[in-house]
Amino acid sequence: MPLTVTSLCQRYGSARILEDVAFRIEPLSCLALLGRNGAGKTTLLRTLMGVMPTDSGTIMFEGADISYAPAHVRARAGMGYVPQGREIFADLTVGQNIDIVLRNHRTVEPDAARDEMVALFPVLGQMWRRRGGDLSGGQQQQLAIARALAPRPKLLILDEPTEGVQPSIVQDIEDAIAALKGRMAILLVEQYYDFAKSLADAYVVLDRGRVALRGAGHNMETDGVSRFLSV
Repeated sequence: MPLTVTSLCQRYGSARILEDVAFRIEPLSCLALLGRNGAGKTTLLRTLMGVMPTDSGTIMFEGADISYAPAHVRARAGMGYVPQGREIFADLTVGQNIDIVLRNHRTVEPDAARDEMVALFPVLGQMWRRRGGDLSGGQQQQLAIARALAPRPKLLILDEPTEGVQPSIVQDIEDAIAALKGRMAILLVEQYYDFAKSLADAYVVLDRGRVALRGAGHNMETDGVSRFLSV
């Protein structure tokens, strides 16, 4: 199993943000993680990646216990992360943003990896020598996803990939994620319900830091998932 989370708890000071969260991601599938703002979704992703230390519980990745492993160990084990807000290197070119990751991961056949990213997001090839900070919001999001994909991860974690992205590029991102589903596992946090529903093989809903609902992606409508997303 690519990722299995058991009894995961997280807190800020005395405030409990996540309470006994448990789920797993099937191989080569997309799990949509849904919930209102403040439900604990981003905290969960940061904990999975080791950006925040695990309070208690277990995180298993590819059969190994990584609950207390540092972030760089998780990344090199095959976890790719696209954080909310993209966090690209604005002063570096598109090519430099991707090359830094390829060198850091000592990616085999880096030229082939670059070609794969341009094939997935052709606009990046057109913008290869342009500074990341000069790209539109949607183009920056494509760069952020490409940067996470360049080392060929086994699990891609996406935090709100459609946030601040123009509709035409939202469709490009949806098409790219759909194409990736047969190559890796995907954990998708998304507020745009129709986007998540179109991609999800399974879903988990967080409500006040707890798992409130889970099921198959094709049952999201009948399960009433949307009621957990309204303000």
